[in-house]
Amino acid sequence: MDLRLPIGLVFTLYGIMLVAYGLFTNGDPMYAKSLDLNVNTIWGGVMLVFGLVMLFFAKKGKSA
Repeated sequence: MDLRLPIGLVFTLYGIMLVAYGLFTNGDPMYAKSLDLNVNTIWGGVMLVFGLVMLFFAKKGKSA
């Protein structure tokens, strides 16, 4: 089994959840302590992109 597929699925799922949580809590006072940066949205986006890249390479690897 190609390891890129489950890694891509997990990171994509966690990335979607973090981005959604970050967007729902946007403007919350807890972000004032982190220089008004929504860390959940930023790192959720990073995880989402990484997961999608892993899924892309998993699909590309199967066709070759």
